[in-house]
Amino acid sequence: MAKTATRGRRKAPARGKSKARSSGGGLLPWAVIGIAAIGGIVAHDHWKSIQPMLARQSAPITRETAEPKPLVRKDVPPKQVALAAPMPKAVSPVPQSQPLPPAAISTPMIQPIKAVPSPASPAVSETGRVAFGYCGQGAHINCVGDGGVFWYKGEKIVIADMASPVVDQARCDGERRVAFAAKSRLLALLNAGPFTMNAAGKTESSGAPRVVSRDGRSFGAQLINEGLARKPGAAGSAWCA
Repeated sequence: MAKTATRGRRKAPARGKSKARSSGGGLLPWAVIGIAAIGGIVAHDHWKSIQPMLARQSAPITRETAEPKPLVRKDVPPKQVALAAPMPKAVSPVPQSQPLPPAAISTPMIQPIKAVPSPASPAVSETGRVAFGYCGQGAHINCVGDGGVFWYKGEKIVIADMASPVVDQARCDGERRVAFAAKSRLLALLNAGPFTMNAAGKTESSGAPRVVSRDGRSFGAQLINEGLARKPGAAGSAWCA
């Protein structure tokens, strides 16, 4: 019994210490709250003087947060900077004392060429074979105008080795009858088969002069022999005698 009493007495001071500790720990939060309240009151009273100081300290922080730093990717290789190629140094021309004259080039002697006269070309001939008719008021393509004029493929041909009367220019009935007969005879000769035309002079507005023949016989000579035409330049009053 005595031992238990002594043990109880020894433990009593320990309880007092724990209460002191608990009381001391409970006052600390209230002291912090009081200090914070006092600081808030002081800051409220002096807010106008404290505000510029806070703005100066917060400005660098806001700038750092507002300006984002560029992200650096590890997988992207660094940009390669092309090195400028060195420019070649200009070589200054070597001054010459006197210009060198060009070398003389020997030219061969050109001998004159004698002109060889070309043989005279024969008269251009053309063979025709188309169906002819009498010329009317339409386009003249292949038709007979009178005893000494006809159109071949649109070109006016004048028989050069004869002269026959013209129907519209007849001075008498006899000349008119000869003109109709010569016109009809020329149409028959042209439609009888292929014929040859040889140039007999330059083409003029009156027509292209040609000598028309077949198998070596001239159409003009045949009409003269038949009394339906005359030689060029002969008097034409024989048909009105």
